Amino acid sequence: MSETIAQADDFLYKLRHSLAHIMAEAVLEVRPDAKLAFGPPVDFGFYYDFDFGGQPLGEADLTDIENRMRAIIKRRELFECRTVPVPEAVKQLADAGQGYKAEYAQELADTGKASEGTLSFYTNGPFTDMCEGPHLEHTGQVPKACFKLDRISGSYWRGDEKRPMLSRVYALAFEDKVKLDDYIARRKLAQERDHRKLGTELDLYLMDEEVGVGLPLWMPNGTVLREELEKWAKEEEFRAGYQRVSTPAITRKELYLRSGHLPYYADSMYPPMPVDEHDEYYLRPMNCPHHHKIFDARPHSYRELPVRLCEYGNTYRYEKHGSLAGLLRVRAMCMNDAHIYCADEQVKSEFERVIDMYKNYYGQLRMGNFRVRLSLHDESGKFVASDEEQWNTSEDIVRRVLHDNAIAFEEEKGEAAFYGPKVDIQVTNLLGREETVSTCQLDFVMAERFNLTYVDAKGDRQRPYILHRAPLSTHERMISFLIELYGGAFPTWMAPVQVKIVPVSEEQLEYASKIAAILHHDLFRVQVDDTHETFNKKIRNAVTHKIPNIWILGKKEAEESSVTWRRYCIKEQKTTPFDVAHVALQKMRLERAMDNFEDVGLPL
Repeated sequence: MSETIAQADDFLYKLRHSLAHIMAEAVLEVRPDAKLAFGPPVDFGFYYDFDFGGQPLGEADLTDIENRMRAIIKRRELFECRTVPVPEAVKQLADAGQGYKAEYAQELADTGKASEGTLSFYTNGPFTDMCEGPHLEHTGQVPKACFKLDRISGSYWRGDEKRPMLSRVYALAFEDKVKLDDYIARRKLAQERDHRKLGTELDLYLMDEEVGVGLPLWMPNGTVLREELEKWAKEEEFRAGYQRVSTPAITRKELYLRSGHLPYYADSMYPPMPVDEHDEYYLRPMNCPHHHKIFDARPHSYRELPVRLCEYGNTYRYEKHGSLAGLLRVRAMCMNDAHIYCADEQVKSEFERVIDMYKNYYGQLRMGNFRVRLSLHDESGKFVASDEEQWNTSEDIVRRVLHDNAIAFEEEKGEAAFYGPKVDIQVTNLLGREETVSTCQLDFVMAERFNLTYVDAKGDRQRPYILHRAPLSTHERMISFLIELYGGAFPTWMAPVQVKIVPVSEEQLEYASKIAAILHHDLFRVQVDDTHETFNKKIRNAVTHKIPNIWILGKKEAEESSVTWRRYCIKEQKTTPFDVAHVALQKMRLERAMDNFEDVGLPL
């Protein structure tokens, strides 16, 4: 979901847009020399960018500005629109010292975006702003207590690091106080579960400036999460008839020229590495061309199809510095990638198999809060210029698969891959913000570009369709979602430490070491807390680190060869023979039980 809201005609959009003007009017009351930049509605409120020169606002000023906004609302100032010819608008803004607005007005004129050579201005009370609207009829229509000024941050003019740094004042705004308070409560929970915060607290990963921004270093605990997800995916893919391949993380420029990624994707790729006077190499942003070369390495018969090649491949993308966000958006990632080469008549069934795989993964992980988007092409020019009939045919295939499998979806033009339509899985976080977590793409272009063929039943050469799929996304993005979904409390099969053994006193250390050795031999990640902390502190430490299973060993447990089992999400403790607990633990791991949810019973 983009930062600005799309529904420009609904009440919430008008409310937030109007509040942005009201806030700017209030700010100019305390900083009359401030220069205005942009002030749009966004997903959860609005913001306005200002250049305060030598008199910046501070957080302490926000209460005063809120009070001034309430006074403006009470005055019921009308929002009145007038249009001004572009040359007059530019001069008017420049004369008023509003250079940022004048620059943007001139840009609208130069790019032909000024409707009929005019620009619209809205006035409420003493405040006038160049703006296309829409707004409420008057400030008095703002509901009581529906907004709150949130914070001040820095922002470059036009998002360009080489342009002036502005002050951005963010505000929250909803239809009423109830929804505002609900959002604030959800945001508090989201902040507590923020994967960047928990990633540090649980020693999962780190970012180091000397290594480079957007390049995560996985700690031992985080590497466990990666490897457990990868192990699961490899098992599922083996059962589904995939063949594993491994390909290099760099390649010659010619490969990406052939695939078309360079002209379409160059801005998101790292700069080339000159190897000699004739050769340039690139870090790969995706695995597709390498897999196409493997498919092309030998002839294929229709009897072999579909050919399913899979790889957890390391890829690198030069994301803009401002868009980097913990693990959610990085510059180095490891992708759960695969490419399926199939005949026309196999496309539907293969797409259905992929969708079933997605449903299995998301159901198992309890990722229920998602929606499906069918991403289509448009006339923007960013898609392969191919026969329109091919685009329509491919889009109809994907649409039919979703219909036939009773999968609810929404269509969105302009979001397809440059070589074909795709299904995007959109996950909603605790704050209601959507992110694309994984995708499945239908490609009708690359087979021709790489001259990929198979021999059909009649002995003729045919082009295969190619499905690109990554159900578990990248390790980085998927783990960021799971950290926040689970609040850092992972199920036993994924948990970095699966069992924490807590002896009540030193007398039980020998017994604790004995059962820890048995678990370690069976490849369980187990720790014995042999510190000199108090018993209660040991339990508290295990809970704080969200260990899924705490085994408490006292005198009785040592004498009876039992354990008292305390689970992270269950209040009730159970004392059981060690042999029974051992088998139960093995079953939980084997079945990948989601025992971090209370609805999954302990298998004793």
